[in-house]
Amino acid sequence: MELSLADAYWQKFIEATGSDPEIKCSGDLDFESKGFGNASRVALVLAGKKTGFFSSLASYTIDGEPLPVSGELYMLFDSSKNPCAVIQIDSVSILPYNEVTWNMAEQEGEDASLEEWREKMKSYLEEEGDIVGFTFVPDIRLVFQSFTVLYK
Repeated sequence: MELSLADAYWQKFIEATGSDPEIKCSGDLDFESKGFGNASRVALVLAGKKTGFFSSLASYTIDGEPLPVSGELYMLFDSSKNPCAVIQIDSVSILPYNEVTWNMAEQEGEDASLEEWREKMKSYLEEEGDIVGFTFVPDIRLVFQSFTVLYK
């Protein structure tokens, strides 16, 4: 039986890193959103410039998704849906939008200042809220995940 691209990539990760063959992938990631495409974000991850990202806590709650947990492994896919990296979640923090520091925002690797990050994130959250069903407020709670690339 032929392995899918994702399964074959996972097997290469296990072999290359000497990881336990029983270890499981917690899911997949892509970084698609308006204004900054998946290909650009994947390039930032692969170059080591993107080591963190934010999501709205409301989205997890509304969608009934469990929050990520430190130590979980995820497969990163490019815009053609090909696997290109395995990342490990290093930490997960929940904090209000208006308490995000530049140190955290900078880990997204996309903005030149905290003010620029705030403008883009506010716009993103307003759009997401319109789709998912929440309203942006300055103290809306965000989920911040920092990660390490284990294999690429």
